[in-house]
Amino acid sequence: MTSIWTVLLLIISNAFMTYAWYGHLQQAGNDSWATKWGLIGAILLSWGIAFFEYVFQVPANRIGFEGNGGPFNLFQLKIIQEVVSLTVFTLFAVVVFKTERLQWNYIAAMVCMALAVFFVFKKW
Repeated sequence: MTSIWTVLLLIISNAFMTYAWYGHLQQAGNDSWATKWGLIGAILLSWGIAFFEYVFQVPANRIGFEGNGGPFNLFQLKIIQEVVSLTVFTLFAVVVFKTERLQWNYIAAMVCMALAVFFVFKKW
C-alpha cells in the first residue's frame, strides 16, 4: 500500500511541477497575462505553483524510502520519479496544452525509461 501512496503522491506532485515549469509557455503570446507579467512574473508564479509540488513530492519520497520503512531505495525512487514525470509531461503536452503530437521517437524514449524501471527493480 505504501508503494501505491508513493506513486500517487508523485503523480500529483508532477502535475504541479509540469504546470509550474511549462504552463506559462502555453500562455505566452496573444497579449496574455504571461506576456504582460514578463519573465519575473512567470518566475514568481512558477515558484508559487512549485510550492505545491513539494507539498506532495517530499512526503512521497519520505513514505516510499526504505530508510523510513518504505519499499524503495534511492535509485528506485528516482527512476519512478523520472517515469512519472515523463508520463505526466506527455499527458500535459498532448492532452492539456495540446501543443505537441506524440511521435515515434518520444515513444522509443518512453520504452527506454520502462527498461530503466525493469533494470533498477530486477534482482540480479
